[in-house]
Amino acid sequence: QVQLVESGGGLVQPGGSLRLSCAASGFTFNFYAMSWYRQAPGKERELVARISAGGSRTNYTDSLKGRFTISRDNGKNTVYLQMNSLTPEDTAVYYCHRDRLGTISDYWGQGTQVTVSS
Repeated sequence: QVQLVESGGGLVQPGGSLRLSCAASGFTFNFYAMSWYRQAPGKERELVARISAGGSRTNYTDSLKGRFTISRDNGKNTVYLQMNSLTPEDTAVYYCHRDRLGTISDYWGQGTQVTVSS
């Protein structure tokens, strides 16, 4: 079955960096665009970044451009999110997301907690 397993979250000091990973299985990874979303306490889930199936096109929420980088390794069925210059406002649960494809529905990972605090 489809699985998206996030890892790499944790506690980091302001100004620090983290790299999140999402290992995918159960589907043909290189057919699907992938995204990272996040949800902070009391807020709606928001798109962080999206990468096309082949990895050539990326999109970012404007406020995060320049600090966050999404990438993928289709040979390893993994999508990454490199996060730099983290601030407490980046504290959230980060979710890996497989986009829908035609009639095939999208899919969410379980999420990984990122906490930015001194």
